[in-house]
Amino acid sequence: MGERLVVIGADAAGMTAASQVRRRNRDFEVIAYEMGDHASYAACGEPYHIAGIIDPIDKLIARTPEQFARAGIELHLRHEVTAIDLDRRIVEVRDADGGVTIETGFDHLLVATGARAFVPPMPGRDLDGVHTLRTLGDAAALRAIADTGSGNAIIVGGGFIGLEVAEAFHTKGWKVTVVEGLPAVLPRTLDADLGDQVADAVRSMGIDVLTDAMVGEIEGHDRVTGVSINGESIPADAVVLSIGSRPVVELARDAGIPLGETGAIAVDNHQRTGIEGVWSAGDCAEVQHRITGAPVNLHLGTVANKTGRVAGVNITGGDVAFPGALGTAITRVHDLEIASTGLRSSDAGTAGLDVVDATVSGGTIAHYMPGSEDLTIRVTAEIGTGRILGAQIVGGRGAGKRIDVFATAIWDAMPAGTLEWVDLAYAPPFAPVWDLVAIAARKAAAAAGV
Repeated sequence: MGERLVVIGADAAGMTAASQVRRRNRDFEVIAYEMGDHASYAACGEPYHIAGIIDPIDKLIARTPEQFARAGIELHLRHEVTAIDLDRRIVEVRDADGGVTIETGFDHLLVATGARAFVPPMPGRDLDGVHTLRTLGDAAALRAIADTGSGNAIIVGGGFIGLEVAEAFHTKGWKVTVVEGLPAVLPRTLDADLGDQVADAVRSMGIDVLTDAMVGEIEGHDRVTGVSINGESIPADAVVLSIGSRPVVELARDAGIPLGETGAIAVDNHQRTGIEGVWSAGDCAEVQHRITGAPVNLHLGTVANKTGRVAGVNITGGDVAFPGALGTAITRVHDLEIASTGLRSSDAGTAGLDVVDATVSGGTIAHYMPGSEDLTIRVTAEIGTGRILGAQIVGGRGAGKRIDVFATAIWDAMPAGTLEWVDLAYAPPFAPVWDLVAIAARKAAAAAGV
């Protein structure tokens, strides 16, 4: 047997890297430890399991332990790595079922410990009926609650996951209230006025949305009965805390693996930590923003899979650099689609870029076709060059995936004036003859003075 790779964390980044290593060099011994009950699962599909759209939950598991074993990967579930000794090149691992601690040596170590849901220290957070959504176990527990029938569900946090969970409970017939502490929903994704547009659309679906709403405490004795919001008690049979996530870095930090300015593990574009033979990828690691070059910590499945692949190639002697990320993201609430990529004008200003916004509204398809939906696009462009730096989209069915056109343009620094003339596909059931993407690019080029 050749060199040994130990992987800590057996989800997207960790198992992508492990699989890449075995594919490229069959002499590598690969051992992966996962403290949870499942490995390599599609967490982004969890809200749709809660809604009953995806059943059974096992459909979210990409590969089973048996499949990994056939690929030559030794996967241990319910095994928590409790310490890393960089001098001795070993990890200490606690077997949750056997109750014993073992040591495993490594030549290469990949830290892919992911992220955990952020739970603020609010009273009542430990009551029965209060949940977060991160693991398949979380999704199964919330599905069991959603299946009990109607009730009052309070979703604390108006980001992507919060809105997706709100849709899931609403689909199941619950009365749903989304509570966002900032002035608008999706505060890290959309400008406030577009966030207001989303909130109004969600309210029209029958989902309550409260903004500038601070949770004082979660009420109840053994089980949740309500939530105190701005001093007013709102009844609750279930509460889902969706206030963001934080990288899991304690193990790395305690071992002396350097963290970066975002609080995540610092890596170069080959996923190296700076310590010989120690790598990191996924939600626990920093990546470089494609536009600004600044380190960012993005909790996105796309980034996790890509950085895991980069790590696996380089562990086996390859030379692949992760080219950066734009933070491209998309979601929906029933028929409303929301997407963003790159920088908003506020982000660009912080980065020292001189920018202008252009906003256009229209329809998703030809106006004379039945089923046309409202569509709003905002483009952020650099003044003087017209370079597209960001885009935001809110609209009906068919709106969201237009974000990929902007992500592609941003990726190679395309000016808005060039995007205006790109040969986009046209047929009345799919788009107007002048797609709103082109119209937004034209308006952005004019506003940028090019």
